[in-house]
Amino acid sequence: MYSFIIPLYNRPDEIDELLYSLTKQNFSKPFEVVVVEDGSENNATKVVSSYNDRLNIQYFLTENQGAGMARNYGMSHAEGDYFIVLDSDVLVPANYLKQVHKALKENYTDAFGGPDAAHSSFTPLQKAINFSMTSVLTTGGIRGKKKAVGKFQPRSFNLGISKKAFETTRGFSAMKIGEDIDLSFRLWNNGFETQLIEKAFVYHKRRNTIDSFFTQTFKFGQARPVLNKKYPGTAKLTYWFPSLFIVGFLLASVLFVMGKWELITFYYLYFMILFMTSLVVNKNVTVAFLSIITTLVQMGGYGFGFLKSMFFKK
Repeated sequence: MYSFIIPLYNRPDEIDELLYSLTKQNFSKPFEVVVVEDGSENNATKVVSSYNDRLNIQYFLTENQGAGMARNYGMSHAEGDYFIVLDSDVLVPANYLKQVHKALKENYTDAFGGPDAAHSSFTPLQKAINFSMTSVLTTGGIRGKKKAVGKFQPRSFNLGISKKAFETTRGFSAMKIGEDIDLSFRLWNNGFETQLIEKAFVYHKRRNTIDSFFTQTFKFGQARPVLNKKYPGTAKLTYWFPSLFIVGFLLASVLFVMGKWELITFYYLYFMILFMTSLVVNKNVTVAFLSIITTLVQMGGYGFGFLKSMFFKK
């Protein structure tokens, strides 16, 4: 049986939308939902209880310990033999479980990840953030692109892991950011295989403000050098790209003010290609324009977070 594991922190409205989407699963076999309220002040007790007659659901209230530990708590109390971890800010398409089940029957692995997409109901900014986080033109290009990756590293917003693999690895570490990548490395070190299931996508809302998106990507950047140090040999030159990109952009801007426009031309062409690609994908001029801003925020957040963790962390 599949068990959905959902950590929750002060987001009753989000879990309502997610649980409703799970009631629409086009899947004939039973599954359960395990919601772990991670020390929330504004908990979702009433929301979750309203689904008791529509879903096989368990609901736990714990002290605040972080998303990774909340996921572990949920998996340790789940009844299924295969766990599917979701963030509370996703919506699940009706055929999600059917696609997961089909893929695992054809090619079983003890862990998998799925891509994310933007739902039609999302705001222009949410769609732009999704574009920046998934496009081949940005650092998000490997997310959900099977041909672009070697060994796929599942992300915790849409991640599956068998009970056997969970018990062997003990699940997520206490890391606050990058804990899903850390889990991938430990899965591989213990002989477990991972895969991307391309058709098992979720609609991921992500952040809804520029400030919160910058903070999120900054933390992602900070986590990477920590992971590189924890797992020697996993570092890649491509991890430096956002830092080099944003430093180059700042330098190009200064040179442009000084009358030297050659370097800024490269960025102008890049942003034009980015704009046109987003326009084709999203069919919305506002989203296409915002995609330029969100990509700058993504590169800046990750790039500066990476540099701070590399050179200035005490």
